Amino acid sequence: MPRQNRVTPFSTIEAVAARGTLMGNRGILHDERGRLGIARWRHPHWVTCVLEFKGRWRPVMQPHAYTELFFLDEATAFAAGHRPCGECRRPDYSRFLDAWAKATGSNRSKLRAVAIDEIMHESRQIKRPGLGSREQGTWRADLASLPDGTFVRLAGDDHAWVVKGSGLLRWSHTGYDEKKKRSRGRVEVLTPKVTVAAFRAGYRPMLHSSAQD
Repeated sequence: MPRQNRVTPFSTIEAVAARGTLMGNRGILHDERGRLGIARWRHPHWVTCVLEFKGRWRPVMQPHAYTELFFLDEATAFAAGHRPCGECRRPDYSRFLDAWAKATGSNRSKLRAVAIDEIMHESRQIKRPGLGSREQGTWRADLASLPDGTFVRLAGDDHAWVVKGSGLLRWSHTGYDEKKKRSRGRVEVLTPKVTVAAFRAGYRPMLHSSAQD
């Protein structure tokens, strides 16, 4: 039976058999039997890692260890609120810092992951005062203005679509399975606003190979 560890662009975590191309974590979300509880926001340091790095190996969902999460591609991970790991994905992390500095007018040499993570944590969530719950924070923008790699939800449609050139690609756990022409109009944006700003400043997130078909 598949483990509940595949992340969607809506930042939900589902149990499916399909493999991802990237791994990541957001803290310990599972119990000693490998079952996820209700917690999804353990800490603000949400990263995305490569599947193999320096021969390291670890059993998945071990007790008292972080929950290994998997993503179709980097654009999916960004939509869910994650960023590149500064160790196993150092070149991507460096490119992300370059784009972040350009987008925010920050001093590149003074950027620190801890501070960036705190800003991303606020951008990717909506808090519900008094209820103790949080959910993915979305926002609205003109579809024509969004850069490649941004995920959106269209009116009357429960699917996630990623922007690619003049078109939109429909997301699934196994790849992108439908294409349509991009139009104008306001849409709900799933990718956090601060991340989209980094895309506009030059960062291009990796898309699954099915996006090239």
